[in-house]
Amino acid sequence: MPAEEVIAEGKSPARAITRLLLTNFRSYSALSLETGPQCVVLTGPNGAGKTNILEALSVLAPGRGLRGAQLGELARQADNTVQQGQQPWAVSAQVTAHGVETQIGAGFMPGSAGSVAKRVIRVDGETASSPATLAHHVQFVWLTPAQDRLFTDGASDRRRFFDRLITSFHPLHADRYSRFEKAMRERLSLLRSGHYSAVWVESLERTLAEEAVALAASRLEGLGLLRAALAETDGQSAFPDADVALDGNVELSLESMPALAAEDAFAQSLKSNRTQDAESGRTHSGPHLTDLIVYHRAKGREARHCSTGEQKALLIRMIFAAAAQASRRTGAAPVLLLDEIAAHLDLQRRQALFGAITNLGAQAWFTGTDHRPFEPLLPQAQIFDVSHGSVNKTHHLHRGQKI
Repeated sequence: MPAEEVIAEGKSPARAITRLLLTNFRSYSALSLETGPQCVVLTGPNGAGKTNILEALSVLAPGRGLRGAQLGELARQADNTVQQGQQPWAVSAQVTAHGVETQIGAGFMPGSAGSVAKRVIRVDGETASSPATLAHHVQFVWLTPAQDRLFTDGASDRRRFFDRLITSFHPLHADRYSRFEKAMRERLSLLRSGHYSAVWVESLERTLAEEAVALAASRLEGLGLLRAALAETDGQSAFPDADVALDGNVELSLESMPALAAEDAFAQSLKSNRTQDAESGRTHSGPHLTDLIVYHRAKGREARHCSTGEQKALLIRMIFAAAAQASRRTGAAPVLLLDEIAAHLDLQRRQALFGAITNLGAQAWFTGTDHRPFEPLLPQAQIFDVSHGSVNKTHHLHRGQKI
């Protein structure tokens, strides 16, 4: 069946961002964007602020967003006399899922005399205790040009990418990572203070070991589900077949011993590393150092040895496998944030991408300098023109019709 016919037969997204509000965020002093559940195409010249909108959506997920920026760096810098990190900002979105609307928001409050800067999370007007709460209402997966280096840069970006994939179909994973990070910070703070009893630090290390094993177990479960989803379309996708694995000490322990034994082993490792961890201010062992290993099956080599185009195709294959698993387990695919993706795919793969998005019932937010690569989506997508702090909706188009 032709790709365009597949696209036309797709279903409406079961979960979507239907309204987005920005205040003092990046290039936007204020923005109110009504989108509905359809896919969204943001077009405009480079530097117009298209990616800033995707970044605003990404801060509504646990973590530091698609650019990895510090919270204080996200505020609009209209006045050079104001020090960076001293301006508040806010992002709010209406999530529509299975006919139910939920208002979620994230913001930054700079520190002042007697207080520290903090991230504020709200769900339906109520303050939430952790950014992980957001993952229970909407999940995001993104792909940006910066991720062209994902397989050649350090392990941290690959690990975060994998954790986002798992969270898209297993929202509790975000809670587990949050609890692990909190326990890790508490132990390091105690070690660096230099004032603690053996009983106290051993108690914290036991808690950290429990959270580390729970996080590693969640990853291994997610790895199995991702492999299963990839296997379902082996040899049938326009994107390459992939094999995925994890390289981490706690994950490897769990594959060879019971969970309690893995906790004991990691607790002993923490005890042995106390002096080193205290001196360096970081934990030298644990699931926060795990790496994701991806293989291009047809090429018979690791992704890091593949071309840039092959690497991007592998990432897309993994994203859609995770999205399919999310749709099956939660009843809705994650919201996809795809920055300049059409410009880096040939026509066949672009059509396959659009068809997969529509067939999954996923809402995708695209950016591009030209609307024409998105023509196959136009009957079911909304196009917005972005120009230096303003966003204007373009009337619905038909294929071949010019803006």
